[in-house]
Amino acid sequence: MIDKNITEGVIRTRTKLRKQTLISIFNEFDGEIMKLGEDKRAEKYSKMLLSPFSFFRGSAYLFYFDATRQYFPYHSSPERPTWIQGDLHFENFGAFRNEDGNLVYDVNDFDEGYVGSYLYDLLRMSVSIVLVCRELGYTLENQWDCVEAYVLAYYRQIQAFCNEKDDPGKFIIDEDSAKGPVKKLLRKLEKRKAAHFLEKVTALMQNDRIFLETSELKAPGRAEQEKLEQSWPFYLDTLNSRRTAPEHYNIKDIAVKEGSGTASIGLDRYYILIEGGEKKDADDTVLEAKEVRVPIPAYFMPYSESFWHYFGHQGKRVTATQQAMHHKADPYLGFFTMEERHFYVRERSPYKKRLKLEDIESFEDMERTLVIMARLTAKMHARADADVNRGVLPYHSENEIAQAMGPDPGLPARHISHWAAAYADQVETDFKLFKEWAEAGRSQ
Repeated sequence: MIDKNITEGVIRTRTKLRKQTLISIFNEFDGEIMKLGEDKRAEKYSKMLLSPFSFFRGSAYLFYFDATRQYFPYHSSPERPTWIQGDLHFENFGAFRNEDGNLVYDVNDFDEGYVGSYLYDLLRMSVSIVLVCRELGYTLENQWDCVEAYVLAYYRQIQAFCNEKDDPGKFIIDEDSAKGPVKKLLRKLEKRKAAHFLEKVTALMQNDRIFLETSELKAPGRAEQEKLEQSWPFYLDTLNSRRTAPEHYNIKDIAVKEGSGTASIGLDRYYILIEGGEKKDADDTVLEAKEVRVPIPAYFMPYSESFWHYFGHQGKRVTATQQAMHHKADPYLGFFTMEERHFYVRERSPYKKRLKLEDIESFEDMERTLVIMARLTAKMHARADADVNRGVLPYHSENEIAQAMGPDPGLPARHISHWAAAYADQVETDFKLFKEWAEAGRSQ
């Protein structure tokens, strides 16, 4: 007979140790590394307390702390890593217009881009799938099925790239190739006017367009604005292709952007209004400048000297990651330094939009969406080496991934799906511990 006191003692000790681990990790990353003040930590944690999925989104460092300490049989060789997205989850996919003006659906966040095993992107994405499925009320078997559908579609697309049936450099998901909710999203956005976002965040005042002041947009202080304007030539020198008219990039107004993201709380973000096209005020363009720091995976994965040789500037790292993983990168993609802090710049697309859970009306909708996300994951992994073949990744990542996954895709699919469901259980447990700690004023 099992002694109940012993069992309860073991559970109590394990729970206490896990809670201490959580507190140590949050204090180290949010306090010591990110140097978030009490107000910013409170803002971040209030978002993380919304749900286990929100908690998972805001605690990538906890995921890597756990995942890098576990054994998985499907890792690629440490000597031949993949350029990974680094924070892949269900809400980091969305629609936007690419450089050619085509409305596409793709991965849309590259702040944590790094080099390491492809498997970490699949694992993090798979856990997010399980958590989303639970919000939708899916059974455990349905959760497994969804993750397996994602992994199998990823495998098939990797094989298509290996066999040269598809070219990762030309692969896109647009209205013609999309299915289900993604196709509906792209169709809906086709009706949106290009000036939609511009009119939402700016107004014409005495024949000049300026940013509106809202709960999320604030005017910068004079010193802050001057520092950004002084950094602007640095940014212009990093652009791959400059417009012929220099006045195209003239800054018309600047706003401090607040309230975005969860993991990025504490990092400065600006909206910058530039002259844009030739029509006065009518085709002004909104750019987004975002502060970035060392990617979270770098704290847990093997150190890559060659990677840091190329990408010591964190803004350069993020822009290079996006350029490597997107077929047609944003023409405004660049970076700059301001007061020794690193920023990257991109266009704030008027067509930017992601799927909402209410857009997924059936299990078939979910599977169709996950297949698209899987193919895009495979695309970015296979495509990344095409742009960095001068020393960072001098090999084809898709071949390394195919070898690591083996000849039977059902095996890694089942392994990852069951692990993801088990880790989602851990996320839900951690969420409860985090809630206790946060609501107690983080004094325990």
